Amino acid sequence: MSTQELQFIGGERRAGTGEPLSVTAPATGEEIVNGAGAAAADVESAVAAARVAFPEWAGATPGTRSDIMHEWARLLRGRAAEFAAVESRNAGKPIRLASEFDVPGTIDNTAFFAGAARNLEGKAAGEYSGDHTSSIRREPLGVIGSIAPWNYPLQMAAWKILPAVAAGNTVVLKPSELTPLTSLLFAEAAIEAGVPAGVINIVTGTGAAAGQALVEHPDVAMVSFTGSTGVGRRVAAAAAGSVKRVHLELGGKAPFVVFDDADVEAAARGAVAGSLINTGQDCTAATRAYVQRPLFDEFVSRVADLMDQVRLGPVEDPETDLGPLISLPHRDKVSGMVDRAREAGAKIVRGGRIPDHTPAGGAYYEPTLVIGAAQDAEIVQQEVFGPVLVVLPFDTDDEAIALANDTPYGLAASAWSSNVFRTQRAGREIQAGCVWINDHIPIISEMPHGGYRASGFGKDMSTYAFDEYTNIKHVMSDITGLAHKPWHDVIFRAR
Repeated sequence: MSTQELQFIGGERRAGTGEPLSVTAPATGEEIVNGAGAAAADVESAVAAARVAFPEWAGATPGTRSDIMHEWARLLRGRAAEFAAVESRNAGKPIRLASEFDVPGTIDNTAFFAGAARNLEGKAAGEYSGDHTSSIRREPLGVIGSIAPWNYPLQMAAWKILPAVAAGNTVVLKPSELTPLTSLLFAEAAIEAGVPAGVINIVTGTGAAAGQALVEHPDVAMVSFTGSTGVGRRVAAAAAGSVKRVHLELGGKAPFVVFDDADVEAAARGAVAGSLINTGQDCTAATRAYVQRPLFDEFVSRVADLMDQVRLGPVEDPETDLGPLISLPHRDKVSGMVDRAREAGAKIVRGGRIPDHTPAGGAYYEPTLVIGAAQDAEIVQQEVFGPVLVVLPFDTDDEAIALANDTPYGLAASAWSSNVFRTQRAGREIQAGCVWINDHIPIISEMPHGGYRASGFGKDMSTYAFDEYTNIKHVMSDITGLAHKPWHDVIFRAR
């Protein structure tokens, strides 16, 4: 345990001016660090630093920003093991997941946006009216206020910061007060790489103390939020008061549709991996599998067998497959949802309890497989955010699509079949921002991530993210040199 300065403002660590803050390890419940959280005054300082830094950074050439970001990626590669160890301990991730997924993904995303910084596309110049040359400029917005969740602290910090700064904006990021440590390291690495002080600022505090002040700040041009749909609604309402641009990546309840011609082994393995990634604390996790009736029993049996092989244990052990949930209160929330499903008549095929053989004080929960729930049940309709997979049968393809779309969410989905026409239909008709075919979960920097409906709007990753972080300006220049233009006669006839 140590005391640390948990704010990063104007290029340096600072102590907050808010209430005391303790950062703990979900696997053991032990305190990692403590310090003072951010208050409104710290948000004010961070926004002021970002505002001062904006003209220089916005005025830098794309090549300059690109070179600095390539160096940033290089530094991250050299510190990959350190970042993975901190992420694993602070977020309760098995070290294998942190080392082979979170950190490499962040490095790749940094390298991608280093290149993308030199390719802010717009329509080519052209004479669309015949008398003028039109061109498009993409211009940065200004200070971006970003709020990131606790489930993927490093990756979410990167998803928020990278497209914004590549486009020439400056950023104030509020990470979750539960998991701020790699966000601070990420910002420090940026400064070491040559990002000017004030371009990236981190305020570690609660939503009430720091998040609200950031969303409502008059000098923040845009708010980007990732988190629950309920909180997202409040963020949007608060931002509306000053007519800020808003980007929301919210909850999900991803369907996993298995048709009767699917490879059952592939689907079962995909369901276990897709439902248990990050202990199910993933808004794109496979949470409700719809399996065509001829394959239902075989699929359930194989998923149960595979879940029996999943190893829970200390997060620092490379052999551990499943780590803890983020906190004891969150574990109790997950457990409560499973208990209510059981009481309503669902059958718990595997798991459904708090294990007794994991580290003391850790927020562990067993991999859980549920069948027999009704389509309108809480556990089918609402986000569990834990290692829980519900499996339901269907009969016809029309029914499968209807069931897949029968929640308020629309972030991600998958369809499993050997029939290209079935999978193409699923890709067209399932209402989600991403539909995987014969797989579930992989993400790549070159492709966008974002949802439909109650899962929010706007895109992270890929060059599509630049649409969130830039203003599109049309510049139209006369090429005739005429004082009296023919269109003037529509308005007045000069004599």
